[in-house]
Amino acid sequence: MAKVCTTCNKGTKVAGGYSNRTRATKFTPTGMVRKYPNLQWAKLPEGGRVKICTRCLKANKQLTIK
Repeated sequence: MAKVCTTCNKGTKVAGGYSNRTRATKFTPTGMVRKYPNLQWAKLPEGGRVKICTRCLKANKQLTIK
């Protein structure tokens, strides 16, 4: 199962990197990091459950899923 919200299609992002100041010091940069959405199980009104992101969960968007 992909890590994607079923209501808003929020998925993974590649974030991170490092600045030129970090690059100029004696620091080994780690590069880019993949960030995942905060998915939680939510109960559907007609029974069953689905994984949605916490932003949609707070907005009660699981009630509109068919």
